Amino acid sequence: MQTELSRRLGVEHAIFGFTPFPAVAAAISRAGGFGVLGAVRYTAPDELARDLDWMQEHVDGRPYGLDVVMPAKKVEGVTEADVEAMIPEGHRRFVEETLAEHGVPELAEGEASGWRITGWMEEVARNQLDVAFDYPISLLANALGSPPADVIERAHAQDVLVAALAGSARHARKHADAGIDVVVAQGYEAGGHTGEIATMVLTPEAVEAVAPLPVLAAGGIGSGEQIAAALALGAQGVWLGSLWLTTTEADLQSPALARKLLAAGSGDTVRSRALTGKPARQLRTRWTDAWDDPRGPGPLPMPLQGLLVAEAVSRIQKYEVGELLGTPVGQIVGRMNSERGVQAVFDDLTRGFERAVDRVNRIAGRGSQS
Repeated sequence: MQTELSRRLGVEHAIFGFTPFPAVAAAISRAGGFGVLGAVRYTAPDELARDLDWMQEHVDGRPYGLDVVMPAKKVEGVTEADVEAMIPEGHRRFVEETLAEHGVPELAEGEASGWRITGWMEEVARNQLDVAFDYPISLLANALGSPPADVIERAHAQDVLVAALAGSARHARKHADAGIDVVVAQGYEAGGHTGEIATMVLTPEAVEAVAPLPVLAAGGIGSGEQIAAALALGAQGVWLGSLWLTTTEADLQSPALARKLLAAGSGDTVRSRALTGKPARQLRTRWTDAWDDPRGPGPLPMPLQGLLVAEAVSRIQKYEVGELLGTPVGQIVGRMNSERGVQAVFDDLTRGFERAVDRVNRIAGRGSQS
């Protein structure tokens, strides 16, 4: 499963695995893929440094990368407190009323929220990069499009490739013009922030738009057959995120959430602004229903929504309130019906890829290549 990009990065399989869990990212790299650690949850530089230290010790010398959430346009002098002050009191009341309706207990006195979307902030993201560039990362990905020009220059000065997620061919061309090295074409089926165009349509459009830059296909991919299809469409690899949530190495810290993911079908997700203020695919729950109900106040724009619901999400997760409990995940959740190790997932992906190649060869009259 080799492509020009995978050979350039020195990985056996052109499978790029995004995950918030260091143990999963390291296991992906050890299995012959390319592990990408999500940095958005790290608000303290020493916490990111701790986990990158751990990864250095557990990737067995294999390459890996980091994913940040950083706006392309710099905003000076805005603090988290400034943003908090912009949240309307009516929205705060709606959060408390929704939690009370479902009997969600308060956090203990003095207990801080364990979940905050603050990695979008200029200061936080740049602190993450100051840490990351002290490590031998091979790729820096940005989930909010092209990072600022000085960040791209800094990465290139350290021989680090820069990737950016795109939901349309137009976005992909903007990334190419900004000087990035890899476009991640993320289709509508994907978990987390995603656009309106399906992966099967988006991938070849992005490939054509930015050629000869490499494109990774993302969204709804969870089998070797789908990987073969992505490569046939011109992608130089795939970007997988949701698939790793039910691996044994993942640290969901919620047995109830793990059970919900394993039981969910491909129709049990919704694209909602309830979590961050931007459309993000996630498990459909009573929480997403409440925010999408036209009778409610509706979600605030990013980053207000993420700060507004931070404590509420922590409470829902801590007390495992089943009807409200969710997580970003793509439509591929319908295939995630057993808990397996990362290596077992890779074994399944490579077998499926071989089956697909053999099938195409037989159709083309070339016979089996096994």
